[in-house]
Amino acid sequence: MRVSRLYTALPLAQGDTIDLDDDSGHYLRTVLRLKKADELILFNGDGGEYLARVEEVGRKAVAVAIGVRQERSVESPLQVNLGLGIARGDRMDWSVQKAVELGVNRITPLMTERCVVQFKGEKKPQRLLHWQKIVQHAAEQSGRTVVPALTEIAPLASWVGQQQGLRVFLDPYAQTSLAQLQPEAMQVTLLTGPEGGFSAQEREIAQAAGFIPVRLGSRILRTETASLTALAAVQMLWGDFK
Repeated sequence: MRVSRLYTALPLAQGDTIDLDDDSGHYLRTVLRLKKADELILFNGDGGEYLARVEEVGRKAVAVAIGVRQERSVESPLQVNLGLGIARGDRMDWSVQKAVELGVNRITPLMTERCVVQFKGEKKPQRLLHWQKIVQHAAEQSGRTVVPALTEIAPLASWVGQQQGLRVFLDPYAQTSLAQLQPEAMQVTLLTGPEGGFSAQEREIAQAAGFIPVRLGSRILRTETASLTALAAVQMLWGDFK
């Protein structure tokens, strides 16, 4: 029987009993439907995980006893940073979720010229919190013990100048393929656009910052397909899909 995994931001130590925060307690109680004495695995992103047992499940509190720590890593040797042009609704959610499953280390949602999504008032922090929960749940499901970083929404023009390692952006009209490149210090930064792709000016800005345009085959891919295809490709070429 598969043991459920649950992320918590709380410190974890063998022998302690902790009360989960409201969100984690709600998830354990209503989604995982665990009961007293059920076993689970807890992790907080420090690279290990803990065997645990449910001690109490109540409306106001969910208590968990922490057991033995297990050292286990499923992280790729390739460090992947993803700049993700913000797409609408489910497309963005899907891209974030699957990027975590494919081993990304950092995700930055990017505002680009052709983004159709606009954030007003409290919409930006709400959307970031929504994506953060997707990141955490994807880490739980995929067995990762490190939770990828989700950074603040940034303008593409300022973000590109801060990146390091092999820097590429996806362009269906480019002449270079990923297989023709080699990462520096096992670090790759991928830049993918929104539904409408990049403008000519954004292509120039990215290239001036050291980004190389690359193609992914001869077909034009939708935004959510392109980012995931690129992640799978770099893991196959240089990561842990070998």
